[in-house]
Amino acid sequence: MPGLSRKTPVWLPVLVILVAMLSIQSGASLAKTLFPLIGAPGVTALRLALGTLILVLVFKPWRLRFTPAQRKPLLYYGLSLGAMNYLFYLSIQTVPLGIAVALEFTGPLAVALFASRRAVDFVWVALAVLGLWFLLPLGQNVSHVDLTGAALALGAGACWAIYIVTGQRAGEEHGPATVALGSLIAAVIFVPIGALQAGEALWHWSILPLGLGVAVLSTALPYSLEMIALTRLPTRTFGTLMSMEPGLAALSGMVFLGETLTMTQWLALSAIIAASMGSTLTLRREAKIKEVDIG
Repeated sequence: MPGLSRKTPVWLPVLVILVAMLSIQSGASLAKTLFPLIGAPGVTALRLALGTLILVLVFKPWRLRFTPAQRKPLLYYGLSLGAMNYLFYLSIQTVPLGIAVALEFTGPLAVALFASRRAVDFVWVALAVLGLWFLLPLGQNVSHVDLTGAALALGAGACWAIYIVTGQRAGEEHGPATVALGSLIAAVIFVPIGALQAGEALWHWSILPLGLGVAVLSTALPYSLEMIALTRLPTRTFGTLMSMEPGLAALSGMVFLGETLTMTQWLALSAIIAASMGSTLTLRREAKIKEVDIG
């Protein structure tokens, strides 16, 4: 893929990250259509196996060297990556895509909020909690959200938080190439688990093209696009754009899966998106635009 030069228009990296998010949610929608055939564990196995193969070929992780201090964070990073995918796919078996992504998004939101102690941050905490209260049927039959699926989505969010913290430590020296090795660790653990649960249905040749589509849309393409955008956007702008992902997931679920949300669910989802955007926009420091060319 051609790189973005220093003269790249400002709007282009924004478009790139939007395409990356649309790709991820389209991949999730495609993955959900495979559930009746091979189940959520089988889809997890396919995505990790094929996605890891693509990442390994691109980044060649066997050339990386990690210090003893980096190895434990790398292991946790890989395990959290695999668990995040596994739990998320289990959750969207019974929970609409937009709601699952919103619940999962509480993981990175928590990481951002726990890093600060300013009064304004408690506003975003309250907004996120308010959104969760109306998304989850706590003590009442609000919006008919499956509690087991919601708990799995929140578990995926917890794994996402661990993924962020450990990924920063493991990838300090190797950057994006660390993703390939982390994905390889995840594949070693969760591909056998998923394959065992999926059974013989996973080995039908007719499944392979769809599995490859999920791997490309959910892993290879968006990760590559995000790396390009990260080098051309301030951290605050990147984080703000990523906060739109639950909304895009809800739209993807409506377009590709025929899912619908109630007005209460839309308002609750909007509260979580607003909390994520607000947390990002009020960060004390903003990263400068990196003048780096991507080859």
